[in-house]
Amino acid sequence: MKAFLSAFALLAFLSIGASAQKRAVETVDAPKAIGPYSQAIVANGFVFAAGQIGTDPKTGKLADGIEAQVEQTLTNIAAVLKASGSSMENVVKTTVFLADINDFAKMNEIYAKHFKASFPARSTVQVARLPRDAKIEIEVVALVRTASGSDRVQK
Repeated sequence: MKAFLSAFALLAFLSIGASAQKRAVETVDAPKAIGPYSQAIVANGFVFAAGQIGTDPKTGKLADGIEAQVEQTLTNIAAVLKASGSSMENVVKTTVFLADINDFAKMNEIYAKHFKASFPARSTVQVARLPRDAKIEIEVVALVRTASGSDRVQK
């Protein structure tokens, strides 16, 4: 019996691994990756989006000021999520990196306009420096629609 259970567990593990798929996401509606990474990866019902900063994808310029950078950052994230088959409504976790924690209130006010209750879980930290001397970077994890069109969000 023990051998049977071990074999069953191994087969279950191998079948899960064999069906696991990963795909990279790239969209022109968000800034191109500035290193060896993807804008996002879709895997096993989730989209893992790389951190975005407030760069305008059309001009390549960083927005001026914390408010404009927060808006552009969230616009970039929405574009990556759309290209991934997800949306801001399906975000389950965000991580916010601020160059200056004193910008928290301004960030929080704008952030709240882009998400609806139930809000995603969130961590916010101050960091020493961000790419291109940005004032903010945000990364997200979201649920993504399955091939059948259903999603993993419980309503």
